[in-house]
Amino acid sequence: MSQNFQHGLAHNAYRSAAITTSPLAAIVMLYDTAIARLGRTVTLIEDKQFEEAFINLERAVAILRGLCHNLDFEKGGAFAERMRDTYLALIMSALGAFRKPDAPARFKRLIEALTGLRDAWADVRVQMAQKKFTSP
Repeated sequence: MSQNFQHGLAHNAYRSAAITTSPLAAIVMLYDTAIARLGRTVTLIEDKQFEEAFINLERAVAILRGLCHNLDFEKGGAFAERMRDTYLALIMSALGAFRKPDAPARFKRLIEALTGLRDAWADVRVQMAQKKFTSP
């Protein structure tokens, strides 16, 4: 699958989620999907279904690329730069893990990292909702 095509898929997924839900909810949903794809990648690697595993890995990476490409550096400043660096590190780690003897363990660590980020965004979403309802 070409990189432009993958980027297009990620961008379309992000845009579709953004249209139907709040931006914070969309981010959480995209993390959930990337985590699920990486989890499926682990299962498929363990079952020695490498082609299908790589397809799931590509889809998870496409989501991370989409999140990275949609960062707003004007509004986000240093935070956006740190998120970009984080996404790029996760992408490189994910792609580098494939076909390693300990790939499942590497992907499980990536899933833990993504789950931590996902949970942080979910907490922000809850806090923003509470602030919205408690502000005069």
